[in-house]
Order: sequence, then C-alpha cells, then structure tokens
Amino acid sequence: RRDVLVLTPWLAPIVWEGTFNRDILNAQYMQKNLVTGVVTFAVKKYWFFIQGFMSSANKYFLAGHQVNFYLFTDNPEQISHLQMAPENHLFVIPVQNHSHWQDISVSRMDIIRRYIRSQFQYEVDYLYCIDIDVQLFEHIGVEIIDTLVATISPWQYTARRDSKSYETRTESQAAIPKGEGDFYYTESFYGGSVAEVYKLTRACFKGVMEDRENGIEARWHDESHLNRYLLYHKPTRLLSPEYYWDEEL
Repeated sequence: RRDVLVLTPWLAPIVWEGTFNRDILNAQYMQKNLVTGVVTFAVKKYWFFIQGFMSSANKYFLAGHQVNFYLFTDNPEQISHLQMAPENHLFVIPVQNHSHWQDISVSRMDIIRRYIRSQFQYEVDYLYCIDIDVQLFEHIGVEIIDTLVATISPWQYTARRDSKSYETRTESQAAIPKGEGDFYYTESFYGGSVAEVYKLTRACFKGVMEDRENGIEARWHDESHLNRYLLYHKPTRLLSPEYYWDEEL
C-alpha cells in the first residue's frame, strides 16, 4: 500500500489491511503450536458488553488458533453460558470493585502484572489486553503477533505531534518531553510476548503509584503511562487505527 505509512522510523511494521498474506502467516503460526491469551475487564456496568465482545472475539480473534480468554469481572454470576469455539477457552476471574472508574483503570495494570507472574506465563505465549466495550467485525489474525505490539489511536493518527494527548507536566512519571513522541497509542488494545507485557504493566503501574504519592494524576491515567513507556521501549509492531476504529469517526 502506498496510501498509508507502513513502516516506523525505527523500522517496525505498521499493519494495515492489504499489507500481509494471512494464509502464509497462519501456516507459520500453526507450526509453532502457540497459545495466545486475551485479557479483558467487565467491572460495574461494563458487564453489559460481555456478550457482544465475547461472541465477536470468539468468532474473529485468531480464528482457528488456540486462544485463552481471561475475563476479569466483579459480577461473575451475571455471566450466562457462552458457547466457545473448540480451540478457545474462557476463564472467568473474580475481581474487586472500586468506587471510581479511574481506580479500576489503574488497577488493571497491577492485576495483569500479578496474574502474569502467578498464572499466565505458564499458560500462554502471547498476551493481548482489549477493552470489553469493543466488538470485532472482521478477522484479527496472527498478523498482530509480535514481541511488543501497540495500536495507533484513530482519533490521534492525523494529529501533529504537539497536538497529541500526551502528558506534558514534567512532574508526572508519564511526561513526554516537548518535541518528542512517535504515535499516540490507545490503551484499549496492546500486547505482545508475556515477558514484554509483564515489563510494560509493571513499569506503568510503578509510574502511576509514584504519581499518586506526589499527588498527580496523569492526563489520561494509565494510557498516558503506556505512551511514556512505548516512547522509550519501541513497539516491534504497530497496528493501524483500523484495528481499533471508533464508529463516531
């Protein structure tokens, strides 16, 4: 494709429709006998989105390959029986409710980090974190698999660097220095190898807690810390805004 940017300045591919051959990638992936995990959170009123997310992800996310879905929820009894594809497995994990959505958002990084150490590292090779209020309408395949993967925010793709929603206050651990920053990444879809996701979530949670000790809340909470981390730990693969499109656009 010549109409879009397909390579970053540090030579990581940016995946758009039409830039890969899924049949070739599927054949390579199958030979490795890998398992991919998906983490999602349905806390408070967000349990409403479980049916839509799970039914679409079961159909379209790495179809035909082994996927473990880890659904964290404060309301496990609300989950009706979900019919899963034979190669997919759903694990419902109870999680504590918090009074403020920011606390829920912030604690996700810590929860993912802790479960990687205690469970996920023994069960999956790659791990992706996706928001529950997403529905998949097309196949998302093994073209997303890489060591450290981030998704470009559709709202910020065309914005100039100085217009992106980075945290700029230097007293915050999420601060991105003036004139720096590559892309603006959404926290709603990221992942990679289990080891890299562990390092990312550990660093972001540490930054959040240091900010809290100093009485600071980053502009977009843990998404700001994610963008800071990815500035200095470059993703090995980027997903285009097609992978997390907002229907309002």
